[in-house]
Amino acid sequence: MNRIDASEHYDESGFASQTPSLLTVIIDTNPRAWAAIHDLLPISKAIANILVFINAHLAYGNENQVAVLAAHTNRAVWLYPSSPNPDTFSSRQQQQQQQHGRSSNGGSSSGHDVEMMMTTSVVVDGSHGSSKVPPPKLATSANKYPQFAKIESSILASLQSLIHSTSPADLSPTTLVSGALSMALAHIHKTSLAFEPPKTSSSADAANPTTAPTATPSAPNLHARILVLSVSRSEAAQYIPTMNAVFAASHARIPIDTLSLYDAPTFLQQAAFITGGIFLSAAANPRGLLSYLMFGFLADVDARNALVTPSMDSVDFRAACFCHRDVVDTGFVCSICLSIFCDVPDRAECRTCGTKLALGNYGAKPAVIPRKKRKRKRTNGAGGREETGSAAGTPAPG
Repeated sequence: MNRIDASEHYDESGFASQTPSLLTVIIDTNPRAWAAIHDLLPISKAIANILVFINAHLAYGNENQVAVLAAHTNRAVWLYPSSPNPDTFSSRQQQQQQQHGRSSNGGSSSGHDVEMMMTTSVVVDGSHGSSKVPPPKLATSANKYPQFAKIESSILASLQSLIHSTSPADLSPTTLVSGALSMALAHIHKTSLAFEPPKTSSSADAANPTTAPTATPSAPNLHARILVLSVSRSEAAQYIPTMNAVFAASHARIPIDTLSLYDAPTFLQQAAFITGGIFLSAAANPRGLLSYLMFGFLADVDARNALVTPSMDSVDFRAACFCHRDVVDTGFVCSICLSIFCDVPDRAECRTCGTKLALGNYGAKPAVIPRKKRKRKRTNGAGGREETGSAAGTPAPG
């Protein structure tokens, strides 16, 4: 009967299930950096391209997952999935604005205080304005895949809330990429624990440990990677927390990919090199963002083993000193705590752990050895002419 209706039943045990892939996207939302490239690529078009890339990643496998974070100037915010904790920063900022309005009005409790609390500062491409209307709710379409629509609405709503809660005092050139990397690593670790198989132990193996099977390396239960969309430079003040997150990702075998749209970030180049990720610079043509994403970063960790991935021609390995937070080419490194200093510390002691640095003969004047004079050799006796090198001597009068 199965052959007649062409409904043969396949044995599912013969097909191996696909390993789920978790893509964590970190978007640099520094308003100053996006205002610099607004004429080439507005942030609205960049978000639209990123959403297409996220949908392609989810369509690649049914069990694929995605997480999106925003690295802002003063904090890192979850865009998708939404954080279980409320945005304490926005609520605290609103309370400060409310208290400031009360103090300016002499402590009056009129309706003007409520109006000030609802007023939020909007920062779009460097211009400031005020809006008394909360961000509108995004409508969903029946012609769109529900999961795609859910992710899109969550990301756009979170971005609107982030922009509305940004005040002119928050505008700074520093971007907290290190905080976003730490949050991404924590989310990846939490998700990987959910995919681990349950641990089972038999009573016979517990009674006789010698007969227990030896542990063999198993395939990973989750392929995780981090993609950073950078539009700002690497700040020297973020060197230590960024490298701590990079070394943690390298230990967990989580590659950190970076796509730079404006300035080449020094520390993210090192992050891609240390973790085995991909670094691409789209500063020459930011309008081709979707092409860079689809052709350079769509393949997961398992698929990259069969592909020729883009490689970096050169890597900027400069580090930031611990004393002045300046990016230096050469410096002094403590052999105990590996702290880097741009100049010799006071009394040649490490400012981090207090270890006495062995400088040797550093700073001493080099010993100058007098150069020995060489005697010139004469050819054909002592009477030869030394100036012209002639072999004949001076003729004597006859």
